[in-house]
Amino acid sequence: MMMRKILCSLVLMIFGLPSSWAQQTTPQTGRQALLEMFFSQEAGTLVKHLPQVTRTALEQAGALANLEGYSMLVSQMHSQHQNFQTFETGPVLLSGEDPKTGQKVEITVISDRMRGDRDDIGLSFLMYKDGQPQRTPYMPEMVFTMAQEAQIWKLNEITLTIHLPLADPDLLKAFMENMKKQAAAKVTMTQGSGTPVPPAGSDDNIVSAMKTILAAETTYAATYSAIGYTCTLSDLDGFGGNGPNEHQAMLINSGLASGRRYGYVFTLSGCGVSPAARFRLTAVPNSNVFGRKAFCADQSGVIRTSSDANPAMCETTGVALK
Repeated sequence: MMMRKILCSLVLMIFGLPSSWAQQTTPQTGRQALLEMFFSQEAGTLVKHLPQVTRTALEQAGALANLEGYSMLVSQMHSQHQNFQTFETGPVLLSGEDPKTGQKVEITVISDRMRGDRDDIGLSFLMYKDGQPQRTPYMPEMVFTMAQEAQIWKLNEITLTIHLPLADPDLLKAFMENMKKQAAAKVTMTQGSGTPVPPAGSDDNIVSAMKTILAAETTYAATYSAIGYTCTLSDLDGFGGNGPNEHQAMLINSGLASGRRYGYVFTLSGCGVSPAARFRLTAVPNSNVFGRKAFCADQSGVIRTSSDANPAMCETTGVALK
């Protein structure tokens, strides 16, 4: 009778434990840790699976805080109804689809080799368009090496392999098409009306870029009146995830905000103290372009040009464009 009571008590203890406790005692696999690291919405999971020496180095460099916010990006993907699924077992690690474009990507597990306290997880990528697999000869393969540290799987190493079969017909076709497009871009084409289409580095494109920056400056000064005009092109940048602000007003595209476009260098200057009531904008050929004009403008919106590529001469004796 006493033995029976003891056995019954053991059964109740085992099967009466909370399911969360049972889950906690189940060791996490390297694959589960990799998924948690990159796709969990829980804050801090990316940092959690980094080696301690890496975390320390990032913290000393002041970059750790940026990584800790990675989970917020994953949460945004979920909230925006991005269609992707992760799988802890089986040949597919992740499957995602963009309903707008019909494109689908699969990350498949090509190998999963345990070596003591290390787990090498080999992954490959497959793209689909309208349900049809897209053969890409140079799609990379990656190996994520997970290693145990303080009983937690940490991402210890990433190996990237890119196969470039030079005799592959699809690869050669892609190369040829790309070369033809580049050659065509250098040739002045004609539209149906017979009007010449300007090449990439033509004066028309430079003037159009100047007008874009001038319009952005006007909007910027009106929006951020305490600052006035800005002499930092990146302040007008169109890239940003948290809405426009004085350091990222989202008024021009990032290519133009870099200051280099169409073989020219665009520069803002002369703003003075805030709120700035004036500025100068110049566009001069870069070192690889010769025999081109200089362009200049200011808060008046009038664009001038000089044939000697000298911005100083453009500002003093440049001819105003109509």
